[in-house]
Amino acid sequence: MRIYVINPNTSESMTDHIRRELEKIKRPDTELTVVNPEHGPVSIESAYDEALAGPPTLNEVRRANKEGYDAVILACFSDPALDAAKEISDIPVIGIEEATMHLAAMLGHKFSITTAFRSRVPTRDLHVRLRGVDSAYASTLVLNMSVLEMDANPEKAKARILELSRQAVEKDGAEVIILGCAGLAGYSEDVERELGVVVLDPTSVALKIAEAMVDLGLRHSKVGRFARPPVKEIK
Repeated sequence: MRIYVINPNTSESMTDHIRRELEKIKRPDTELTVVNPEHGPVSIESAYDEALAGPPTLNEVRRANKEGYDAVILACFSDPALDAAKEISDIPVIGIEEATMHLAAMLGHKFSITTAFRSRVPTRDLHVRLRGVDSAYASTLVLNMSVLEMDANPEKAKARILELSRQAVEKDGAEVIILGCAGLAGYSEDVERELGVVVLDPTSVALKIAEAMVDLGLRHSKVGRFARPPVKEIK
């Protein structure tokens, strides 16, 4: 099978990081293409960044459909333009946030999510309600590190994740920790080993869900929410 992974920001370093980590865990018969748009924000840390990333990300979704891929992964924890991507796609589009939140709710009574800055906590609160998993949501853990800093300084990021995750387990009742950034791909094993609870790397989760969806021949329903948008002139 052929899976098209889109890092919606323009950081080639982060794209390379995601590619390396996914190549380690993909099935032997899975062909991965991991790309980022040429234009857009270098990292996604706000609603404004998400909006800027949307159009170039959708262009990549169109390319994946045109070139005969079997599934698309949006490798950003904000899932920018996810619903629009599902509308225009005839193949499955998996957002790493959506997929991982649902899996986390299956693996423990409560989950906590890491995020870059305090300003993103309300977005996480809104998204757990949107995904219908708010009853399993314990807390959001603020790393106070930019997305690019997490990618460039994994040891600092892991230390901060461990510090905050221990507090979430003890005070918030978290049984699962979600690493809320694609730039944290590959960090979960080390953190889980130290922490002793389930730690999820969303990009890896999304890849395995994508492989399963392709095996099962699943597609997004097109009768309602993800129906194809009406054809119209765009000026």
